[in-house]
Amino acid sequence: MATVRKRNRWRSLLILLSVLGPGFVTASAGNDVGGIAVYSQAGAQFGYRILWVLIPLAVALIVVQEMATRMGSVTGKGLASLIRENFGVRISFIAMAALFAINIGITATEFVGIATASEIFHVSRYITVPIALVVVFAFILRMNNKTVERTFVVFSLIYLTYIVSAVLAHPNWGHVAAGTFVPSLDFHNTVYVMMVVGLIGTTISPYMQFFLQSAVVEKGTREEELGLARADVVNGSILAIALAGFMIIANAATIFVANEHGAHLAPSSAADFAVALKPLAGPFAAALFALGILNAGLFTATVLPLSTSYVICEALGFEAAVDRKFSEAPVFFTLFGIALIIGAAIVLIPGIPYLQFTIYAQVLQGILLPAELVLMLIIVNKRSVMGNYTNSATGNAIAWATVVIVGALSIFYVLKIV
Repeated sequence: MATVRKRNRWRSLLILLSVLGPGFVTASAGNDVGGIAVYSQAGAQFGYRILWVLIPLAVALIVVQEMATRMGSVTGKGLASLIRENFGVRISFIAMAALFAINIGITATEFVGIATASEIFHVSRYITVPIALVVVFAFILRMNNKTVERTFVVFSLIYLTYIVSAVLAHPNWGHVAAGTFVPSLDFHNTVYVMMVVGLIGTTISPYMQFFLQSAVVEKGTREEELGLARADVVNGSILAIALAGFMIIANAATIFVANEHGAHLAPSSAADFAVALKPLAGPFAAALFALGILNAGLFTATVLPLSTSYVICEALGFEAAVDRKFSEAPVFFTLFGIALIIGAAIVLIPGIPYLQFTIYAQVLQGILLPAELVLMLIIVNKRSVMGNYTNSATGNAIAWATVVIVGALSIFYVLKIV
């Protein structure tokens, strides 16, 4: 019976996500611990004037997610397999090594969320992080994942409270509109540039393109179904950006405005952003925020190392299946274990600055994004691979503009801090 429960969990996870649609995957990507921290910090530190970044970011997100969906539908292959076939083992190995390294960092940020949630309730991270590590292993190896999946979905609704909270905080909607539609550039401010790169990295997470394309392949979406798939991508991307916007507004209307009127709120951990939920939850804001962070941390700490191990094994031709013994899939289990253990261990380092670590991890994702997009763009424009489904001129223009702009911002930021 245990073997039946364990069998094909990767397939079950992909089927779940593909049934809910690629749009659901996109929307969920920004709801991890890193996303919550970056959106909250952006609103708390820069107020409404950083909202404009979300408009071009929404366009870029739609284009990139549509490319991944189309590539999976037309080729029936995951992105990792296409990279190996089109660029060879060496480039594939470098790409997978970079993906593994950054995903260890992102996994660590999920354990940061778990630690933060526990410390809101005055429980030491040295207790909760090891327990969470055991829970994640138990989920993968023992538990009925249908029950856990439903629990995650229910708790994910917590993020919708930011919409209500943003409204109840009575923001200046005129300032919100101005911040959304009037670009405010501040290249002299290194922190501002860093935040923009972080917003890009956490919204268009590099690993999600691999995961999304695999979900599309698993669902069996074909060329004739691309219309519906594209509609789902657009809807999901708009939902993701809308939630990000309300997180920024909620924090701008509370923490940023309070600081403008003489307060000295300087959030040093994700828990401090519970202030943004007080208009809705009052004294229960911290507990509500803690539940959301805990859910995000546990969910992504489970999914991310698992999907990373599968993607890398797919790219390099190793066996990957949870229902196998360790001797049958040693690379898969080793990668999964390493990512989890190192991710958890990083959080247990004494004195680690939670918020800074989380934000810098998202910034690193933004810095690595252009390289991934270049590989995707080369593949998606090959007629030998995509036939008549190569990129349109508009799609290429937006995608290459994203590469150039994000690359330029990343280089500018790196040069500023060196």
